Amino acid sequence: MNNPEECKANNQQQEMAASSAAMDGVAVAALRSVLQRVHQAAERSGCESQRIRVVAVSKTKPVSLIRQVYDAGHRCFGENYVQELIEKTPQLPDDIEWHFIGNLQSNKVKPLIAGVPNLAMVETVDDAKIANHLNRVVGSFGRKPLKVLVQVNTSGEELKSGVEPSGCVELAQHVSLSCPNLQFCGLMTIGMLDYTSTPENFKTLANCRSEICKALGIPEEQCELSMGMSGDFELAIEMGSTNVRVGSTIFGAREYPKKK
Repeated sequence: MNNPEECKANNQQQEMAASSAAMDGVAVAALRSVLQRVHQAAERSGCESQRIRVVAVSKTKPVSLIRQVYDAGHRCFGENYVQELIEKTPQLPDDIEWHFIGNLQSNKVKPLIAGVPNLAMVETVDDAKIANHLNRVVGSFGRKPLKVLVQVNTSGEELKSGVEPSGCVELAQHVSLSCPNLQFCGLMTIGMLDYTSTPENFKTLANCRSEICKALGIPEEQCELSMGMSGDFELAIEMGSTNVRVGSTIFGAREYPKKK
């Protein structure tokens, strides 16, 4: 006969494994739902859904959960913190396209470039100083030009990073003309938390793109717009976004370490 305690322990292990698998399954199902909603929003806006990139924002999430979403076929992931990204990168396949979407400090540029060889894009270049630093470090590693977006503060909130809309053309020109190791790819913004004000933020970013493309002499199709997160990505797509950053809708609510 089986030992009752052993049976109980086995049952608990099976339940824990099933719960873990269910969580992973939830993330994969959520990803598929997001991709379907992206497709529908693209259709409404008359845009091809293949032109819209979904960045699965995995900050604070374990490597095992990211791996499940990867195994479902997704390749583009975003992180906000340099140290967290550096720790996760070697534990995951090297064909992942990492997007750095957090505030980037000068002293973190070298560790980021050195520690993430498959870094596909930095979405948060918000002044000439950080652009120059990225340009120098990327050049020193001899890697191909790094794709970057200029972050624009479209909501006017003092605590939010980003160049003012009035300065977006000058910064885009600086990156394009003075930073040979960077490839200017477009603009990024984080709208206000108040959903009702977000459309105006998105409209501001689209206006910035028009000004920049005119100044640089490039078609607007060559200039990406990264706008829209879990709560508003469908609206963002309808207003021209080509890059949406979706985290909690795919991975669930974020778990931050409790402060002691």
